[in-house]
Amino acid sequence: MATVSRHVDAAPTAVWDVLADGFTYSQWVVSTATVRAVDAAWPAAGAKLHHSQGTWPVTLDDEAVVEVSKPASRLVLLAKGRPLGSARVELDLRSEDGGTRVTMSETPVSGPGKWVHNPVSEALLRHRNTEALNRLAAVVERRTAPQ
Repeated sequence: MATVSRHVDAAPTAVWDVLADGFTYSQWVVSTATVRAVDAAWPAAGAKLHHSQGTWPVTLDDEAVVEVSKPASRLVLLAKGRPLGSARVELDLRSEDGGTRVTMSETPVSGPGKWVHNPVSEALLRHRNTEALNRLAAVVERRTAPQ
């Protein structure tokens, strides 16, 4: 399991507001090119987010399904990422020093991503997810200058 975390200068409810808006995913999830549709029930358990990944003209359509949803606390997704298979992505939010500690864990659960899961692939996942949390923080904090 690849796990990363970072402090976000906003309350857990503000972080949750961004997670609960499925149309923001292409702004912070690395390799998501576009969000094509979001179920009206998002982020309730069972709701789907339909996305495309890659770079035009080579994109693949996939989806993420909510497995667990606890507002301002926890979101667990089963994310499909062809051709690498599916991964379980867990986002945990905890109050910390006037803001939020966001912890993101990703575990390959099917396909080639699971078959070749090793320390090298886990390091790549950690690197990608560190960037995702940096982008999430920028969206939540509504930055006006680079850090």
